[in-house]
Amino acid sequence: MSALEAGAVGDVVAVRRPGLDRYRNIVVIPLALITAALVVAALANGYWISTLTSATAIALAASGVGLLYGQLGLVSLCQYSLLGVGGWVALRLGFAFHLPFELGLIAAGLVSSAIGVLCGLPALRLRGLYLALVTLMLAGGFQVVINAWGYPDGGPGFLGRADATQRLMMARPAIAGSNSAYFVYCVVVLALGLMLVELHRRTRPGRAWALIRAGETTALASGVNLLLYKTWAFALAGFLAGVAGALLAGGVGQLDGRAFPASESLSLFALTVVGGVYNWVGAVITGLLLRAVPSLLTDYGVDGNVAMIFFGAALLHALITAPTGVAGQLGGLLERVGRLVAGTKP
Repeated sequence: MSALEAGAVGDVVAVRRPGLDRYRNIVVIPLALITAALVVAALANGYWISTLTSATAIALAASGVGLLYGQLGLVSLCQYSLLGVGGWVALRLGFAFHLPFELGLIAAGLVSSAIGVLCGLPALRLRGLYLALVTLMLAGGFQVVINAWGYPDGGPGFLGRADATQRLMMARPAIAGSNSAYFVYCVVVLALGLMLVELHRRTRPGRAWALIRAGETTALASGVNLLLYKTWAFALAGFLAGVAGALLAGGVGQLDGRAFPASESLSLFALTVVGGVYNWVGAVITGLLLRAVPSLLTDYGVDGNVAMIFFGAALLHALITAPTGVAGQLGGLLERVGRLVAGTKP
């Protein structure tokens, strides 16, 4: 049995657990993340608050990548571009209509969700390498368009472009004016997004996705609507990426098209596999790997790009010996420690 099939069986078993244990992670997610965010906000300096805010947004986008690959075995390499789409929509609506920040988040998620569905249409016929190549080309197309258009910065017209002397900064929510408060705000949004993914995994969509990953013939024989549930997965992943892009836009106030190259979609997918696609902790680890590790190296006077060497080795390790990623290994370690403390045998 392959790692993906084993994961599919595990998902089906997980959704059949009776009682509150079925939804345990949904309760644990906000408690763990918000507690950690409050501690970090109280102790970290401005540099690390900004870095971890970006990592939080990336983690939300990574949860969508993990959903597609972990639940369906689909490789989508355009998710980082959808993050850029969400940022563009949030900036344009924020400057043009001065909407409440939360409405901008939802609008960014919905637009990215719609585009994510369009990007996912090839998945109805393609899988594996071919789907990865098609979605990577779509990410490259977004890079060309955004380099030509640029991001809205408060100007008039559809594109919202202004000259350098008139550029505006996107307003943050009223309850999160400071950098520390905005970081906690982003963590709350991340917790809600991860809870949404976990709820899907433990209910009917999760069962359908597990069957599709195990085999489309098996899923069809079980009465699963392949078109509906594949589209559903891409829509949810696109929504999460769009909200993540809006969070990035709110954190910086403006966005630069050079921050969303197609290569970043490759890095996002690779590090999502390293972090772990079967557990919500993996998405958090992905955000930290993609943003916090290069910043840590830079803090010590080392070129942050050196981290890509270690990321490549980590990906090779994950593909060969640790298909559940860092999150799975940490979970196994905690389980063994718990057994030792309890004095029980494996």
